[in-house]
Amino acid sequence: MKMVYTNENRLITGNASNILENHGIKIVLKNEFSSSASGEISAFDTWPEIWVVNDSDYEKAVKIIENSLSRDSAPEWLCTHCAEKNDASFELCWNCQSLPLKSPT
Repeated sequence: MKMVYTNENRLITGNASNILENHGIKIVLKNEFSSSASGEISAFDTWPEIWVVNDSDYEKAVKIIENSLSRDSAPEWLCTHCAEKNDASFELCWNCQSLPLKSPT
């Protein structure tokens, strides 16, 4: 097993683990509930960690996390209803709650 990701924020770590599992990568979460030990041990040692079960999935997992959690992974989009700029992670316009128009394929 190899550690692929850690973060002090359990929500971000949980999101990253969900992304990896959705890509079919088997993971193990460590230190998921160890934040209460902070003070007794180093704060960094209490951060939740994601470990891949199969070492052969390590490189793939690192790339998936980098692409998924990167702010540069997708471009902003412009709302066709109110012309407001929206972050790529938004499914609805933050300003008017309109859905983005999907381009025909």
